[in-house]
Amino acid sequence: MGKSTNITWHETTITKADRRIQNGHGSCVLWFTGLSGSGKSTIANAVSYELYRLGINEYVLDGDNIRHGLNKDLGFSEQDRAENIRRIGEVAKLFVDSGKVITTAFISPFRSDRDQVRAIFEEGEFIEVYIDCPLEECERRDPKQLYAKARRGEIKDFTGIDSPYEAPENPEIVIHSDKVTVEEAVEQVLHYLREKNII
Repeated sequence: MGKSTNITWHETTITKADRRIQNGHGSCVLWFTGLSGSGKSTIANAVSYELYRLGINEYVLDGDNIRHGLNKDLGFSEQDRAENIRRIGEVAKLFVDSGKVITTAFISPFRSDRDQVRAIFEEGEFIEVYIDCPLEECERRDPKQLYAKARRGEIKDFTGIDSPYEAPENPEIVIHSDKVTVEEAVEQVLHYLREKNII
């Protein structure tokens, strides 16, 4: 299938700044990254709930959920993983343009893919949240029994087992999910958002 060439960007009458003013807060994407079982989805959802409770326009984009719809045609090869992250980055950008605070929960194992997503956002809009949790702890939790399946050879190219995870080098936020509670993790994220005058 060829790429579209006869297209022109159409400027909208209502801008991102207009929506932020109407909402009474800034907009950004909180990009949660980390190993499977590190607590990304749990913390991202808890942050989203607290933002909702505070009256902030928010939305969660979860890796597994996105693969049920928008990205159901993608597998887990390196190329498909890159396309998975590219697509969700573009979706997240649309949400940020709409004035919302977006939380995403994706393993997104490769730095280059995360950096490419960061590059499409304006300064300060992409907030990388590294959920730092030792592999042994993630395997101990193994909520979806994915590590067990990977160890048995039932899942190929599984991050942390036979496919690498490249930890962020300069994330905006680092959460050691094996050492803090979900509530403490949420407060860490909210503190950052307040500090940056996003909420």
